[in-house]
Amino acid sequence: MAEDINPDDLEVADELIAERRSSIGVEPPADMAPWMAKTIRAIDTLSLWTGRLVSWLLVPLCLAMVYEVIARKYFVAPTMWAYDMSRFMYGALFTLGAAYALSVGVHIRADFLYRNWSPRAQGIVDATLYILFYFPGLVVFMWMSVDYAWTAIERGERGMDTAWMPYMGPIKTALPIGILFLLIQGVSELLKSLYAARKGRWPF
Repeated sequence: MAEDINPDDLEVADELIAERRSSIGVEPPADMAPWMAKTIRAIDTLSLWTGRLVSWLLVPLCLAMVYEVIARKYFVAPTMWAYDMSRFMYGALFTLGAAYALSVGVHIRADFLYRNWSPRAQGIVDATLYILFYFPGLVVFMWMSVDYAWTAIERGERGMDTAWMPYMGPIKTALPIGILFLLIQGVSELLKSLYAARKGRWPF
């Protein structure tokens, strides 16, 4: 029976190490400050709903590809727009869903050493890396991406690598929005790391 399996006896996959830190559906520990628990829960909920909404981009993405294949193979009528739309929707899916992926721990991570550390050591390392690299790097990236998107909108930039020549402003705007979501989710992850560093256990 699955109920008789001791989780401590199982080898935990990389993604599950981080995945256990999501606050969705889990009560916060009694010794966590209420403001911290509410902040983490609110941010994780925002990322959850963002991920759910963004995942619907898979539907038009798949439909566009199916339409292109059928039109090209059976009617010898390839479209000018399917290739660009597939790139745009996949790019938006990847960018806007990154914060959700971070919240549930499915980003690629090589933690063959990290997994053997104590929760306190993991929390200290995570918090340090978030403060020194994650937030500064994303702030710079955010500043650059806003200029990148605004320039595309202001100039009416169009893609030049296909005959369709779509406007690039909408898809480039997805980049700063996705980075903003990542910055917000980073606050939740930092708070979880600080709790682990202080208490010696992960809150979720």
